Formats: sequence, structure tokens, C-alpha cells
Amino acid sequence: MYQSDITQFLNQLKQQKPSLEAEQRKGRALLWDKQPIDLEERAEQKASRVEQTPYSYYQNF
Repeated sequence: MYQSDITQFLNQLKQQKPSLEAEQRKGRALLWDKQPIDLEERAEQKASRVEQTPYSYYQNF
């Protein structure tokens, strides 16, 4: 059965480093997977936010 060079490389890499997929999942969880949003905390943060002027360098003189 034919296997491309890339497939052979990946299979060899997985044999040499069996923890590779677990490390990839851990990295994905760190960067992409988000915790569910707490709606009460979100509302509290929004209510405590200070309104900012559109252009903060020029204040009302």
C-alpha cells in the first residue's frame, strides 16, 4: 500500500514521540478552548466599567 512521504514522516514521528497528540490537545486547550461565560460576572464587569470619551487626548477645555 502506498504512503506518501508526509504520512510516513507523521507515522514515524508518532512512534518516536507517543505523547505528541496529548501535548497538541493541551496546547489547543491553552490557546483556543474557552471556559463558559459567567453571565452574572459579565454583567457586574459591564456595570463597573467607566465611560471613556471618544478621543481621550483632547479633554473639554
